[in-house]
Amino acid sequence: MIEYRTFTLDNGLRVAHSCDPQTAMTAVNILYDTGARDEVPGLTGIAHLFEHLMFGGSANVRDYSGEIEAAGGMDNAWTSNDFTNFYEVLPAQNIETAFWLESDRMLAPSLDEKTLSVQRQVVIEEFKQQCLNRPYGDLAHYLRRMLYGDSHPYAWPVIGKTPEHVASVTPDDARRWFFDHYGPDNAVLAVTGNIAFEKVEELAHKWFGPIPRRNIARRSLPTPEFPIADVVERVSGDVPQTAIAIAFPMAAYGNKDYFVADTITDLLSAGRSSRFYRNLLMGGSGLFSEVDASISGSEHEGFMIFNAKLNDGSDAAVEKAIAMMMAEARALAVTGGVSEYELERCMNRFESTFNFSNMGYQSRAANLAMSLYHGEDINSTVERQRRTTCGDISRVAEELFIGKPSATLIYSPAKIEE
Repeated sequence: MIEYRTFTLDNGLRVAHSCDPQTAMTAVNILYDTGARDEVPGLTGIAHLFEHLMFGGSANVRDYSGEIEAAGGMDNAWTSNDFTNFYEVLPAQNIETAFWLESDRMLAPSLDEKTLSVQRQVVIEEFKQQCLNRPYGDLAHYLRRMLYGDSHPYAWPVIGKTPEHVASVTPDDARRWFFDHYGPDNAVLAVTGNIAFEKVEELAHKWFGPIPRRNIARRSLPTPEFPIADVVERVSGDVPQTAIAIAFPMAAYGNKDYFVADTITDLLSAGRSSRFYRNLLMGGSGLFSEVDASISGSEHEGFMIFNAKLNDGSDAAVEKAIAMMMAEARALAVTGGVSEYELERCMNRFESTFNFSNMGYQSRAANLAMSLYHGEDINSTVERQRRTTCGDISRVAEELFIGKPSATLIYSPAKIEE
């Protein structure tokens, strides 16, 4: 049982606190309800760029990370299609430094041309390293477009469609993004570690209370244009071996079938007792060098994905590998295809992973922030997952792997011309 308390400031900022007296450290995590899903097709990558801009100084702070380091801490951030998250870890006696810094950049980050120019170049270089000069780096660009078409904001990865979009962001674009998406009424703050609830209340009111609510832009996403028939694309590039990605449209977060789908990926690929590991990686006659299953974890209609790398890139081997993965997946759709024992073992693994992930104050802060955002009790997470039955598994597996079209991307090494 995770002991925690919550409260909400008058300006809409939601706050969660969990004390851990066994450590001398604290973690401060702030989750903003904005990500790449708020972008438009002609200006992608700005959500991720803005994450970088938030480290470029603010009204009263010139060197954000320098102040954290001087307080004996560290800081970082991440952006997804749905959220932007910032966090700091520092000694408990210096926690007010994190409150000061986070509130100052929530109030007024530095968005001048000099700061923007520096961060644009940083993100463009990141795009080149991750997508253009890295094997399979552009796989998500191909696959998301196949699934969502061109206009849905899930149709491109967080880093954006192209570096040119990032290069075109102006100070006015950045200011518009800030005032449309950043504010106390669009954020969740979670504080964990060796700090009392009363101290968190005091600091939250002192540093965040004076920040006014913002006129947060209303989000309106188009309906995904998922494929109406199976789609297969082949691409090639400077990659060491053939890779296969198969994506299946699935339910949004909060839908019961979302959590069932999450359990299906655990049955298929979580640990050495999973079906992909036992039957494909270890028992696949050496065809697979890697194989796994996961979900995109999206707030709106997302996808489940199978990823595999093959030791044999011939057409016959690719066809065989796809058939083997689909056979394992469709076996779950058969009534009685999953035993109570196998499902219980899967749930025990989920519970163990959940409990271990929340033992650390840093990860607990992130998980508390997400739970509070969803309006959930973090202590109900395992119970909710355990409500999944064998019947649920077969029903959702049939819908995903038999009843719906999928998108398959085959990524092969480019042929060397002699």
